[in-house]
Amino acid sequence: MNAPARHELYVLEEGEKPVEVTDDTKIPNAATIKVVKQDHTLANMVRGELLKMDNVLFAGYKVPHPLHPYFLIKLQTDGSETPVKALGQACTKLIGDLSSLEQKFQREFSFKDARVDGPIGDDPYGTGPGGQAWGTNRDYLDF
Repeated sequence: MNAPARHELYVLEEGEKPVEVTDDTKIPNAATIKVVKQDHTLANMVRGELLKMDNVLFAGYKVPHPLHPYFLIKLQTDGSETPVKALGQACTKLIGDLSSLEQKFQREFSFKDARVDGPIGDDPYGTGPGGQAWGTNRDYLDF
């Protein structure tokens, strides 16, 4: 099979730069950023954060080939800041969002082992604790 070894998809080789920036000569305040050893997951999140920023005019990405583990981000700003600075701000915001999500997940996951003491109220189907029915002479219309 022609797929690369798995470690080649995420381990940087010696002397390989994780990010390369190429300024666009035809479009003002634009750049192409190559991020190696990453895929659609990171590219789409970064693009989404860039598009939320007011000073970003264009942000898009592409993965040239599925067997090559890198993506290219095209970015153009309105000139109030450089594309590299906008990318840095977007990454910082994304890291903050992911940290917040992790904290919320950890908090909710910690409730998994919590026990509920006392009886549990009626569920929407009319059974009480232990799956017992409501009682005699009651139907679903008797609230």
